[in-house]
Amino acid sequence: MEPKYPGVVERYVNLGLGYDTQALAQERENIQRTMLGYKDCYKRAYRCLKAAGEVYPDLRATLLTDSLKEKLAKRARGILSRELRRKKGAEPGQVTQRFLGAVTHKGSMCLFDTAMVQCPRIYELVDHYGLAHELLLHLLAGATAGGYNVVACPDPMEPDRLAHLLVPEMGLAFLTSTPQLPFPGTPYRRIRLNAAADQEILRRNRPRLHFTQKVSRALLEEGIESLSQAKAIHDQLEAFYNPHVDFGLVGEMARSITQEILA
Repeated sequence: MEPKYPGVVERYVNLGLGYDTQALAQERENIQRTMLGYKDCYKRAYRCLKAAGEVYPDLRATLLTDSLKEKLAKRARGILSRELRRKKGAEPGQVTQRFLGAVTHKGSMCLFDTAMVQCPRIYELVDHYGLAHELLLHLLAGATAGGYNVVACPDPMEPDRLAHLLVPEMGLAFLTSTPQLPFPGTPYRRIRLNAAADQEILRRNRPRLHFTQKVSRALLEEGIESLSQAKAIHDQLEAFYNPHVDFGLVGEMARSITQEILA
């Protein structure tokens, strides 16, 4: 991260002052060799995860007909009229973006518990083919137009698409549940988005849909494996560096900066 206005608004903090450079020089070859493998693992992970995400647009395009779009829009209008009636005279609600899930070296994860603490009433959107985004868009637009503040949770694999939507002031959440990340609790309502799709299109394209999902899962697993390898290498790098870092000095720098910010 580079300062936008160095010396005026931001400034550089040289954490390198905490290194014992003479001691680290003894680890030079080990660090250089390990660092190279570390970067290679991340490059491979990003390639695999990007490829896994690029498989799904074709799958969605097959299923997301005009008829299905209208069906999902109608379903959203019904939910809004029942759960999120427009507030009288209210200003449009605010949208806050927060990731509820991630792809990590331990695998894909979603903090469903975090949503459940804020929102006891859960609409579980059972989704095998990436259709939830279309419904969530309508819900987000309707909720904010009605004066409700919402938390929009992007899909970590495709951050320009929605995976979940929370309306904390109403204790209400719409959570996407997939075969890889199923919702673990008992929902207030369950909507099976697969059933909304044209069943004839599903039947006709089932082999291709299954193949697409299989390829995406394989790429995702390969990406996660590469992240796991990168984490292991990162731990090796820490083992080389940590004995030769003055963490006391780093702590003093942090306290000094904190005091400066709070002054």
